[in-house]
Order: sequence, then C-alpha cells, then structure tokens
Amino acid sequence: MGLFLFVVWVYGNTLVLNKLKSTLFYLLMFAILGQIVYFCYMKKIQTLSVYDFMSRFPDEKAAIKFIENKRWEENIICPYCNSHEVVSRPARKGHRCKKCRKDFTVKTGTIFEHSNIKLHKWLYAMYLFVTNRKGISSLQLSKELGMTQKSAWFLLQRLRETGKQSKEMLDNFVEIDEAYIGGKEANKHANKKTPGSQGGANKDIVKGFRDKDGKVKAETIPNIQHLTLKEKINKNITKGAVICTDELKGYNNLSDDYTHLRVNHSAKEFVNGMATTNGIESFWALLKRGYYGTYHHFSTKHLNRYINEFTFRQNEGNCSIDTIDRMTALCKKSVGKSLKYKVLING
Repeated sequence: MGLFLFVVWVYGNTLVLNKLKSTLFYLLMFAILGQIVYFCYMKKIQTLSVYDFMSRFPDEKAAIKFIENKRWEENIICPYCNSHEVVSRPARKGHRCKKCRKDFTVKTGTIFEHSNIKLHKWLYAMYLFVTNRKGISSLQLSKELGMTQKSAWFLLQRLRETGKQSKEMLDNFVEIDEAYIGGKEANKHANKKTPGSQGGANKDIVKGFRDKDGKVKAETIPNIQHLTLKEKINKNITKGAVICTDELKGYNNLSDDYTHLRVNHSAKEFVNGMATTNGIESFWALLKRGYYGTYHHFSTKHLNRYINEFTFRQNEGNCSIDTIDRMTALCKKSVGKSLKYKVLING
C-alpha cells in the first residue's frame, strides 16, 4: 500500500513539473517574441549631440539651407504675393520674385526678420531651446553664442513667441488643474510681506489642461472663481468630454456640459477610478523646476511666454521626438510670427 501511494505521488509530481515547465517555456517564448517585436518595429529616438549638430551645420550656408528646406521644402514661394516664379540671388543670400519684383530671404515674414544675428546662431539657439528640458537662461545662452545678455534675452523671447500655443481644443479625457507661480511669502523681506496671507496669495495663477495623449495647454488667469474657470474650460475643451479636477469649489456645476470626475486632494486622494490630475501636475513639476532651477523668476508681464516655452517642449518639442523633428516644428512655427523689441518691453 505504501509503495502504491509513493508511485502515485511521484507520477503526480511529474505531471505537475511537466505542466510547470511547459508554462515557463511559453512565458519565455512570449518574452522573447515581445523583445523581437520591440526592436524591429519600435522607432528608436534619434538624439543630436552638440558635436553632431556642429558637424551637420558647420556654417551659415548649412543653416540657411536647412531653414529654407523646412519652410518651403522644394518649392520656394514669395512671402509677398505667394508666387512660385522665383529667381535665386546667391550673392545676396536671397531670392527675387518675378511677379511682384520684390527681394526676400528665408527670414522674411518670420520671427528672424530684422534680426542681425546670423541664422547659424539662431539655429544653435533653437537646438538648445528644444533640448534643455528645464530651459536655458539668457545669461547662459549669451555665453554659448558669444553675444550680450540683452540680445540673448530678446532672442529667447522671440523663440517663446514662436512656440505660441494653437487654438485647437482638447477632447475625450482631459485633466484640469491650476498652479501658483511666485516666491514664497516666508522668504520675502518683512516690508514686502502681506500680513495674514499664505499659500497662493500674491502669486500668479496658471490654468492648465492635459489630454490623454499628453498634449498640454496652459495660460494665466486672474482668479479661481467659478465663472473664470468655466470660461477657460469652455474655451479649451469641447463639450461632452470627460474632465478630471480636484475638489476646488470653482469646479462645481460643470456636469451639464461635461462628464465631471473629481479627486479629493485634501483627503489624500490622488486617484479615484479614472479620475486623476497626476498628468497635469507632472507638467507643473517641470515648469517649477525651470522656475526655481533655471530662471529663478517669471515676471507677470512675460509669464505667458514662459508658459509657451514649456508647453511647446511638452507637445511638439517632447523628448520622445527626434531632435531634428523638434527643431523642424519650431522652424515651421516661426513663419508668420513677429515680435519687435518695443512691443516686448512695452506690451
């Protein structure tokens, strides 16, 4: 009897081991197949080092050729009359339209127009603009390009104007949150403190939206009252979408136009089913790292331009996109943009 039970036990364990081996074999095969699919079909991000950039764009001629190619591709178009009848003028590094008889260059009608800075330096500034996740200060850029800090600051402001956000509305699933930008009350001098204030008092308020694909839109708002928040939501999100917010009272009564999900941060609740604002808060974290670590201060006058810079890098300039494609996106957005110094400092 004992021998019989022993034989049954050995036979049973053999079956179990065989099934276990079979299961492990299939799991291993699936893992190997997954790696093969990943390496064969997933695109590897092509980064561009400073050395590679200088090798690819060694001089002004290479920079002009790159920007012309991204603006017009193969067919140069007159920016004045949109005619294709164009003659190149290599001696003047430009072109002449046969129809309207006007001369123009690749700078005409772009953010580069009326700039005495060479396009080679502009292109390197654009490279630094899209590759530095937390931004680059005007002082550092002036050292990189060999120019004054004032010129570097104006150049960066024009690049921020170039990265201006589109008016395209977000849809489907959108996270909504606000951030407060400014120095802490506790760190201010006694004569600059506001008695009884705390938290977001005396700070600039930024309203942000992020959809499920990671696209972000953001802008400054004067307050967090219901009418202000509702106006911005209606402006940036199509009706019928699912929106996720925190427990702020200003978000009450939005269910008529949207499917409204909420999380209660005051109760340490950060995820409630599908409801979360972690995505947009990760964008705030990056914005504030740039604020504290790179720029140290955003003036209220220029805050929206700094926001444009960070939203551009989150969207078209994301690090999951090839470096050249990020630069291309910035080149294409430069067309039709203009920012004069007087407008910048007085606007």
